[in-house]
Amino acid sequence: MRNLNRFHLNGLRALEAAGRLGSLRAAAEELGVTVGAVSQQILKAEEQFGRSLFERHPKGLKPTAFGQDVLRYLSSGFAEISAGLALADRRREGVLTVSVAPVFASKWLVWRLQRFRERHPDIRIRIDADVSLVDPGHEDVDVCIRVGRGGWPNVKAERLLGQCVFPVCSPLLGERLRHPHDLAAVPIVREPTPMFGWNTWLGPNGLDESILGDGPVFSDASLCLDAAMAGQGVFLGWETLAGDAIALGRLVAPFPDRYDTGISYWFVTARSTPETRAVNAFRDWLKSELASHAATQ
Repeated sequence: MRNLNRFHLNGLRALEAAGRLGSLRAAAEELGVTVGAVSQQILKAEEQFGRSLFERHPKGLKPTAFGQDVLRYLSSGFAEISAGLALADRRREGVLTVSVAPVFASKWLVWRLQRFRERHPDIRIRIDADVSLVDPGHEDVDVCIRVGRGGWPNVKAERLLGQCVFPVCSPLLGERLRHPHDLAAVPIVREPTPMFGWNTWLGPNGLDESILGDGPVFSDASLCLDAAMAGQGVFLGWETLAGDAIALGRLVAPFPDRYDTGISYWFVTARSTPETRAVNAFRDWLKSELASHAATQ
């Protein structure tokens, strides 16, 4: 490993981050330095390599063929170092860090975590509420629970539960809904950028979104659900979001039909890092809880 003495570690980190993220700005944000500093570190590293590793374009950086070969090894090497350091921290602290979308955390997960603690009192859970898909091999995260279609590169993703949608509303408003056409006569609660539209549910019923009227708009699904419970309109919900509120009688699902969105919950871990006992225990518990929840819906 004597050839490592020829290169500065900061330059190699800058190369790896810029190659993985595709831009100097993104690399600078991750490394906590300025864009100029990253640029200088990359230039010095390229001088040490004796050739360019990137082609510069207005929209970002594109690795050369030589750069692709080098970056593959750098990414793998830094991932191994990060995993080793994180493993040492986790063993010392006994903490399992789970990155999860805020709406799933607040409406479903936090209400059940006590059962995990009772079953595994030696494992401390730290919840990191975030919607970004992070690579547990490069971040201080053990597990991600994400919603999507899967197929993400450089991670292991196990499908947990498909996401089916259906209208939900307050019990009083539900008394006005006997047929899907009745949705045209009530307010509709909406998100500005939902993962799926009303046509996912209306289409199989021979309708489309053009029948729907206006209603309040909220920035995330959790607020939309609260608005539906408050009687402000009908919201297009799903099991893990609305199931507990329905069980408690705060919401009703006025129509029996539920339709698959093609989107699922996934258990995401690092591809290059061996899974710990804590990760396996959390996966087994989560799958069991989701199965029990689905059986009651």
